[in-house]
Amino acid sequence: MPYDSRMVAELGDITTYAVDAVVNAANETLLGGGGVDGAIHRKAGKELLKACQTLGGCKTGQAKVTQGYRLPARYVIHTVGPIWHGGNHHEAELLTSCYRQSIKLAQEIGAHTIAFPAISTGVYHFPKDQATQIAVNTIDNLLSRISSAQISLVIFVCFSAEDLEHYQKILSS
Repeated sequence: MPYDSRMVAELGDITTYAVDAVVNAANETLLGGGGVDGAIHRKAGKELLKACQTLGGCKTGQAKVTQGYRLPARYVIHTVGPIWHGGNHHEAELLTSCYRQSIKLAQEIGAHTIAFPAISTGVYHFPKDQATQIAVNTIDNLLSRISSAQISLVIFVCFSAEDLEHYQKILSS
């Protein structure tokens, strides 16, 4: 059975996407960092940091939401992916939870279009092939229960051609 056609993968900069919500691969403090997190904080401006300071952090596998501020996206959904420790520390379950919680929040705020980065595959070292499979399978499973009137588009925004290859391989299977 093919994957839901509302999912696409693109090579791009997630901070430039004019969608209802972008997902931030944040750390537990929510106060900015490197990679996607740092880029989103830089582009959104100081207002994002101020908003995040009021949230009390976020646990791994959970998600919280703020406005998008200076981003073209209306909202930022901050989720904390797991750090890879070999796969025997509930990493897959925690990563799955990141996608579930992000979609749940997207529905709560009325976001119809959502852009996701490759959560946990950077400095958290989650193997890209496994992380991509979890992302696609989890979102596909959730979309099967959500109408296109609620969520019309999920974009997996890939930072590198290598990341894009992982997504395209799975989405086309």
